[in-house]
Amino acid sequence: MSELIHLSRRKFICAASCTCTSSLLLSSCTEVVMSERKQLIIYPDSFLYSQAYPAYNNFKSKSKLITGTSEYDQIVEIGFKIRDAINIYYDANGQENPTSNFQWEIILVDDNQTKNAWCMPGGKIAFYSGILPIAKNKDGIASIMGHEIAHAVARHTAERASVALVTNLGTSAFEAFVLKKRLPKQAGYIRSLGIDLPFNRKQESEADYLGLIFMSLAGYDTEESYKVWERMKEDMGGKGPAEFWSTHPSPDNRIKKLKEWIPTIKLQYPPISV
Repeated sequence: MSELIHLSRRKFICAASCTCTSSLLLSSCTEVVMSERKQLIIYPDSFLYSQAYPAYNNFKSKSKLITGTSEYDQIVEIGFKIRDAINIYYDANGQENPTSNFQWEIILVDDNQTKNAWCMPGGKIAFYSGILPIAKNKDGIASIMGHEIAHAVARHTAERASVALVTNLGTSAFEAFVLKKRLPKQAGYIRSLGIDLPFNRKQESEADYLGLIFMSLAGYDTEESYKVWERMKEDMGGKGPAEFWSTHPSPDNRIKKLKEWIPTIKLQYPPISV
């Protein structure tokens, strides 16, 4: 999410913002599928894919990957089952499929110290072996997989890059034409606390919600979603970073919301044949 080698989401977004050209400045207000939240998207998918795919390949070339094992086969099977469920759902409902141009790929990284997974624009997914004990079982893997795929389906990277671009342009204009000077570093720090981080938490919560839908459509046990976060909380020693200072909702809040959503999602998005 060069900085792209490490696939830090934040660094990837920053790189995308810095390489913007005038042809990309065609802003549009779109709606996130299923959650119906309005979002600003300036960057077209084709541009994000052109940045993400080489970065993903670069990461693969520099990482120790696990292949040909039962764990790897299970992760790939679950990811593609969720992919197929998404495709079938959109086709059956006559809706535009946001994943229609994805070039899906799933890798398992041999890194027991990293408890993480991610999905870049275009369906480029990575799981780290360190998160498998937290996932514990196929339904736990599906919960994590659904969440990460949801970030790509909801175009969160494009949205964050677009908001960063608009914010930076606005700050630069304010400095140039109103203050006639550069803002101090504290201004960026305050902006991060007041704008960037709450926005990121909103996206994380949205990915939790959409991911729950995707794993339900694919026939996985949605009850496992909050159990994953119970195990994550236990792994963190019973607590995580204070929510105000974190880009993610606290484990307790995630567990609470997931439990609230499950009954409705089970009714509205039952398993479909894949």
